[in-house]
Amino acid sequence: MGVLGTLSICHLLNDMMQSLLPAIYPILKGDFGLDFGQIGLITLTNQITASLLQPLVGLYTDKHPKPYSLAAGMASTLAGLLLLAVATHFGVVLVAAALIGLGSAIFHPESSRITRLASGGRHGFAQSVFQVGGNAGSSLGPLLAAFVVLPHGQGSIGWFSIAALVGITMLWRVGGWYRAHLAERPGRGAGRVHHEAVTTREVWKALALLLGLIFSKYVYLASLTSYYTFYLISRFGLSVQAAQLHLFLFLGGVAAGTFFGGPVGDRLGRRRVILWSILGILPFTLALPWADLFWTRILTVIIGAVLASAFPAIVVYAQELMPGRVGMIAGLFFGVAFGIAGIGAAVLGHLADATSIAFVYRLCAFLPAIGVLGFWLPDLETAHQRRR
Repeated sequence: MGVLGTLSICHLLNDMMQSLLPAIYPILKGDFGLDFGQIGLITLTNQITASLLQPLVGLYTDKHPKPYSLAAGMASTLAGLLLLAVATHFGVVLVAAALIGLGSAIFHPESSRITRLASGGRHGFAQSVFQVGGNAGSSLGPLLAAFVVLPHGQGSIGWFSIAALVGITMLWRVGGWYRAHLAERPGRGAGRVHHEAVTTREVWKALALLLGLIFSKYVYLASLTSYYTFYLISRFGLSVQAAQLHLFLFLGGVAAGTFFGGPVGDRLGRRRVILWSILGILPFTLALPWADLFWTRILTVIIGAVLASAFPAIVVYAQELMPGRVGMIAGLFFGVAFGIAGIGAAVLGHLADATSIAFVYRLCAFLPAIGVLGFWLPDLETAHQRRR
């Protein structure tokens, strides 16, 4: 629990700093005269950097573990924040976004592997403890942007370097624990390539289905994390600060859903959680574009909580499909999630420029229908019992 708690706190710090970037989009839009397409390009640069590198980092560290790479990833995030605080040109903002994305690419695969090692067999619970830190950090980003960055300006982003330094120190200690663990258990390699109760063909089919579900989940989340504040401002006339507080409520719901998704998956089965957490929010997403401000608050919190509960279950389910590729799977799914969110944000930004933010939300409301793919996922628990 000490290791899990430390990783969760560091995930909070990491994702808090990561979430500062989209949280200050209204500031960057005003200071640099950006359109929605350029806002989407910032998100694309940040998240594509993470998505392309994460599976490669995970694949490499499956065979060559690097205990202190977590601290190095946090150092990259630190460099990106400091550069963002002093940026005077749009190109510099893109470089800062790429450095922040690189920090995420290094952090997630190895920290997810250490989370599984420290789980004591409760993989869903451990993954939820780890991920809820990240979601809590993501929800803090807009709040801190509203009360720190908005009043004090772009340069105040540099103050968050203190959080990065704290994270580097904590992750260095986790690296020492991981190094000692590797020394005590030499030769504990990748193990079998896939789950013993399913065939290789079924594994690849299931991974393809999971990626389809990730597409549905993260394109919809991108519509909210990147453009929710603009939607509230344009439709309901809220101030930037009030809109940021509404974004904080939504991300708080995401954090709550993440925490409960893993333990519920441990008890009821991960396939069931994956299926109903995505497909089950369809009525709420269809209602959202037509709701008033009061119901918009409620619906977005429900959508965030239920939809977020899928990701811990997806990651653990995929790791159980391929238990010998824990780092690669973590890197793949975190990376694909970031990449799809980045591409989705860019496409939706151009679509919003061509039409309107309201049209984007009416269109995205149908994305959770893709959750029907969950019906075709193999039931690993039943398959394992049948094999026995």
